[in-house]
Amino acid sequence: MMAKNRTSKGLMLIGSLRTSGITVYMKQGKMITRSSTSRKSGSNTLPQFIQRQKQRHAVALWSQLKNCDVMFTQHSTPYCNFLSLANRLPAVYVMNGDTKKASFVMPGIPVSDGTLPTATQWLGEVDGVPALLTDFPEKQWVGDEKFLLYTAIQDTHIYPTARFSMREVSREEMTVVNDCYALVNEEFADEMKGFALVHVIGERCSQQPLITRCTLYQQYTTDEAFQEAAESYGGLTERTKK
Repeated sequence: MMAKNRTSKGLMLIGSLRTSGITVYMKQGKMITRSSTSRKSGSNTLPQFIQRQKQRHAVALWSQLKNCDVMFTQHSTPYCNFLSLANRLPAVYVMNGDTKKASFVMPGIPVSDGTLPTATQWLGEVDGVPALLTDFPEKQWVGDEKFLLYTAIQDTHIYPTARFSMREVSREEMTVVNDCYALVNEEFADEMKGFALVHVIGERCSQQPLITRCTLYQQYTTDEAFQEAAESYGGLTERTKK
């Protein structure tokens, strides 16, 4: 809808074609045409923006992870359980638009939550072969005890997406290193993947975060990424620096 003409200090607004994203006005006798930036009227303070970016990323991660038959047993629902843990991750900033669905492989992504002890896990080598090492102590497996390996791969087609898969690990795949279980495979050298080995006994599981060498997410934690993302959402309500 065209706005009413008005004159103020030599500037006459001719109209704003909101549906076309164009603003036309007269300034010092010349007609100026420029693109309009749509700005939401709602509040978007710095803390709100950071929290919304965290929530956006957590929801995008869950949309991929939920298909892996995940175990999150410490909240009212697995979804709420995951979100409460994922909220602790660093904020990653993406621009409004198609990339709103972007997700990133990064250290600390929760893949399970339960009452069994959390294991320390790290990427290294065993006899020169890449390995996922843990401090799960070697012992006799009992009953319905098992280990589940969650793998995340950073897909960069169209927009960044963390894609998850899960499989059960057999006893024969386990290698014992310093009296603790490890998995040895060239796969663990892949710098676009992340891993977590989850211990399960019946309905109980360990709380495990992802470990990874992937660093793509770091490009989306910079001041430049923050500024571009904030501007694409209409800027911040307060003039507050990050």
